[in-house]
Amino acid sequence: MSKVASEKLTIHIAVVTGGASGMGKVYALRMAKQGIAVAVLDRSESALAELATLSENIHPYTCDVTNIEQVRHIIDTIEQQLGPVDRLVHCAAIMPTGTLAAQPVGDVHQLMAVNYGGTVNVVSAILPRLKKRNTGQLVIFGSLGGYVPVPDCGAYCASKAAVNFFAEILIEENRGSSVHIMLVCPPLVDTPLLQQATATGNPKTVRDSIQNKRFATADGMIDALEAGLHRKTTVLYPNSEATVLAWLRRFSPRLVWKVIHAANRV
Repeated sequence: MSKVASEKLTIHIAVVTGGASGMGKVYALRMAKQGIAVAVLDRSESALAELATLSENIHPYTCDVTNIEQVRHIIDTIEQQLGPVDRLVHCAAIMPTGTLAAQPVGDVHQLMAVNYGGTVNVVSAILPRLKKRNTGQLVIFGSLGGYVPVPDCGAYCASKAAVNFFAEILIEENRGSSVHIMLVCPPLVDTPLLQQATATGNPKTVRDSIQNKRFATADGMIDALEAGLHRKTTVLYPNSEATVLAWLRRFSPRLVWKVIHAANRV
């Protein structure tokens, strides 16, 4: 198996959660093509089976990231079968939408369990291993929606705000380590999450983005991710839209709300 270097780190084994679709799938296949053994975790057995047919370097593992015991067991299994994990890319997320007054309470709790709780579970299972070896990369997909509010996506935004701040503080708490931790905050990306969003609350922001093709591509986001790993970026806004909106939200929040209200007028 060939070896792919990022700075002084050579990546042999990578783990991708939520890797049977979307950005996780794109990056899993890209790494597999580079010769990296990629353990892909996902809830969908059929999607995992299909993905595994595309490369002998893809190793599928059915996993529910909300189940901490299952996550720990699978990471143990991966390291026994493939070897020590060098890179984690945590993409697993869901995006049911709706107004906060109308969205079922169960959906709100499930969003937090998958998006935030899943992040906590996966990081807790892998980070201690990387720190013990004092090497490796840990990539967490948060969201621009964790900083910039989106009407009809309140529960999703809240879950991603939790992920964003968890990752930012994690980065600061581990600055003395040789483990590179990076938070990625993409804008809307053309992945199956958009279909999940429109199939539930169908937010106008998402509808308009789909209609006008005003969204980022998964390949473009992974290009930015790879560049961020090379530069050892800690918080990555992967395109100009994400950078500008994050800046505006921080320094002119009232202006951001004016823009959001104007965009959501029917």
